[in-house]
Amino acid sequence: MSRAMVELSHPISDGMPTCPGLAGPRVSTDISRDQSRLIDMTYNITRVDMVGNTGTFIDAPYHFHADGADIAELPLERLFNVPIVMIRAVGIRSVGPDVLGDPARLWGKAVLVHTGWSARWGSPAYRDSGYPFLVGEVADTLVAANVAVVGIDSLDIDDTSLPTRPCHHALLGAGIPIIEQMTNLDAVPDAGAWLVALPAPVRGMGSFPVRAVAWTDHGGGH
Repeated sequence: MSRAMVELSHPISDGMPTCPGLAGPRVSTDISRDQSRLIDMTYNITRVDMVGNTGTFIDAPYHFHADGADIAELPLERLFNVPIVMIRAVGIRSVGPDVLGDPARLWGKAVLVHTGWSARWGSPAYRDSGYPFLVGEVADTLVAANVAVVGIDSLDIDDTSLPTRPCHHALLGAGIPIIEQMTNLDAVPDAGAWLVALPAPVRGMGSFPVRAVAWTDHGGGH
């Protein structure tokens, strides 16, 4: 069978916008090729200064819970070759539990919510307060369904205009990682795909950029 892969992460570039209120990344040369000349070759060493919530990133329980697992402690079984269930929620701002269908189909799966918001990536409209999010009841259902990981292609999984963050609290409190600001979810089939989403195992961090990829052996559409 041929294997199809879909890139689910935005690239990180110098000065790009990130979450509102946070500094964008700085990508700079630490040792240039001119500085590194050897007998018959050169090399480059680059420095990146950024907050963990940059680009497409994953939240570990430690992000909201001081005694929770940090990025380095995330269980690999939640991040590597996890069957995907796609939730289609394009055009819905407050995504409720009615879009999930039978919760039994979510057990142990990577639940990815496709809102279509990633089409605005790179424009000021992406950071607009009207972005789609999940209501708290969705998180409660996902926790009860024992999902492996939850992802969304929007600015944030919660409505940040409210003083509470019910989805972050519930999911991370149950040990379920969250991936935010994904892309290309429209190209992932509704079922039959698997997720690989691996951050660098940095200790003491609650969020970190992730390279997320969906793959399938049949390359089907949704």
